[in-house]
Amino acid sequence: MTTWRKSHHSDETGGACIEVAAFPHAIAIRDSKAPGSGRLALTPHAFSLLLAHLKSDDDQR
Repeated sequence: MTTWRKSHHSDETGGACIEVAAFPHAIAIRDSKAPGSGRLALTPHAFSLLLAHLKSDDDQR
């Protein structure tokens, strides 16, 4: 069974958030409001780059 975790920022965005799940060779991302509409799978390295980019954008605001 896959364990999906909701972003801790979901409370700050009024419920608009994503969920993530870890697989052996990928990190999956999906919309928490439409979990059956598909998911994006990234390698752990690509996911780390995405997080770093998002965090750097937050720092610039």
